[in-house]
Amino acid sequence: MRITVLGKSPSWQDADGACSGYLVEDEDVAMLLDCGNGVFSKLRRYRDYTTIDAVVISHLHADHFLDLVPYSYALTYAPRQQPVPVDRWPGTDNPAKPVLYAPRGARETFQQVVGAWGQGDLVENAFDLREYSVEDRLEVGSLRVRFHEVPHFVETHAIEVADSNGGGRFTYGADSRPTDELVEFARGTDLLMVEATLPRPERTGIRGHLTAAEAGDHGRRAGARRLVITHISDELDAAWAREEARRTFGGDVEVAVEGAVYTV
Repeated sequence: MRITVLGKSPSWQDADGACSGYLVEDEDVAMLLDCGNGVFSKLRRYRDYTTIDAVVISHLHADHFLDLVPYSYALTYAPRQQPVPVDRWPGTDNPAKPVLYAPRGARETFQQVVGAWGQGDLVENAFDLREYSVEDRLEVGSLRVRFHEVPHFVETHAIEVADSNGGGRFTYGADSRPTDELVEFARGTDLLMVEATLPRPERTGIRGHLTAAEAGDHGRRAGARRLVITHISDELDAAWAREEARRTFGGDVEVAVEGAVYTV
C-alpha cells in the first residue's frame, strides 16, 4: 500500500499548495482520502482521475471536500467522458463514476454548496454518492476501510485503511482536538498521519485541533510505528514542528510535504 500526499495545508492553502488530500494505492486499486481545495489538480499529477475507484471524505469542512466540485465538473463535462467522439477521445458508453463515501448529511451539504450558483445535484450525479455511518466497513478492492468518530467542530471520522493481502495499516486522524479516541483507534498502526495545526492550544472556546507536541504524544500513546504530522501551514517552521512532535513521540517524526510517498 502506497500513500501519496497531494495536499497537507490547513484551511488556508500554502503558497502553490493544496488542503487535505491523500492518494492511497495498492496494486491496481486507487482511493482518494479527502479532497480539499486544490487537491484535484494535484491528483492529476499522479493519477488519471477517471481511474479512482473511490473517494472517502472524513468530514464536511470545506478544506476536506471542496475540490469535489471541479472533480465533478471534470466527470460531467470532460471530453473523454462524453458519449460521442471529441477531439482525440473516441466517446464512451461507460463514463467513469467513482464511488464517493461521505458522512451523513453530505448530499444536502453538497446541494447547498453547489446550488449557491447553479446545479445543486452536480456532485451526486457525477459520483456514486453513498453516505456512511461510523459503524460501516468498506471494501475498495484489496483495501479495507473502517471509521472512528473523533471530536471536532462537526461530525468527523478518523479513517483506517488496511491491506487485505497481508500488508500493513494506515491510520488517518482527520481533524480533532486531543482525544483518547484517536489513540485507541490507532493502537499499533504502522503509519499514523495526524494533524498538527496549532503552534499552541486554542486560548478560548471549544478546542478542535492539535499542536505538534500533542500530535507526537498521541502517536507515542498509540504505539504507532511511524508518525507523520500534517495539516500544517507553510507559515509555521517545519523543523520546529518536527522537533516539537519528536520530543513527545520519542522517536523520528516526519512532516508531510506534497508529493511525499509512504509505503506500508
